[in-house]
Amino acid sequence: MEMDIKKSVQQQFGDNAEKYVTSRGHAKGADLLKMVEIAEVEKNMSLLDIATGGGHVANAFAPYVKEVVALDLTPEILAAAERFIRSNGHTNVTFIEGDAESLPFPDESFHVVTCRIAAHHFPNVQSFIKEAHRVLKPNGIFLLIDNVAPEKESFDRFYNDVEKKRDRSHFRAWKKSEWIQFLETAGFHTESLFTFKKTFPFDSWCERMKLPNAEKEQLRNDLIQSTESVKRWLNIIQQNDNIVSFQGEAILIKTKK
Repeated sequence: MEMDIKKSVQQQFGDNAEKYVTSRGHAKGADLLKMVEIAEVEKNMSLLDIATGGGHVANAFAPYVKEVVALDLTPEILAAAERFIRSNGHTNVTFIEGDAESLPFPDESFHVVTCRIAAHHFPNVQSFIKEAHRVLKPNGIFLLIDNVAPEKESFDRFYNDVEKKRDRSHFRAWKKSEWIQFLETAGFHTESLFTFKKTFPFDSWCERMKLPNAEKEQLRNDLIQSTESVKRWLNIIQQNDNIVSFQGEAILIKTKK
């Protein structure tokens, strides 16, 4: 089961690697700026960016630390991230293919570990968190950003169902309360939490996954036919029989080992 999910991740991201470099939602955003602001990095530090995707976190931190290691499961997207970061003139970034749930590094290797908009693809987030804790130095900082599900069960089910239909590599967007429980159970101390609204333009959101028309229409119908309370919660914008956009939420959690 886990291997099937990870193969889906590799296929989805491998087929769409360049789109994740250029995607506005990944390349920019208040969450990325806030992550850099609160990280407490210094020039002598080493940083690991787990599931680097388009390389935007690694690129943002490269000027402020001694060394960045950008890790990803998918070779194609890792190559796209390297092209992007090298084009910006950063020479202190190393690119390594690897699994977030089994990191190929010794204990206490990094001062800072980051992971942004990726953990909803991981089939075992507890293993990922334990690994992040293991490779951090004492008092090291772990910064996590991910899309989150609503706390209300029916909204949670609807949101994750929509995400899964759009992207078969989506495993689960967890609730804010679940993330705090996972992190503190693993030994992290929560220092701060920030929330960010995320608007998903429907057409480009589907296009990034090269969604077939029939599946796109099914998703459109799911959103159109959702309950009024779901429409309000997700701020679904509809024009006639078209979905313009909907809104989700992401969190940034800063924790310390």
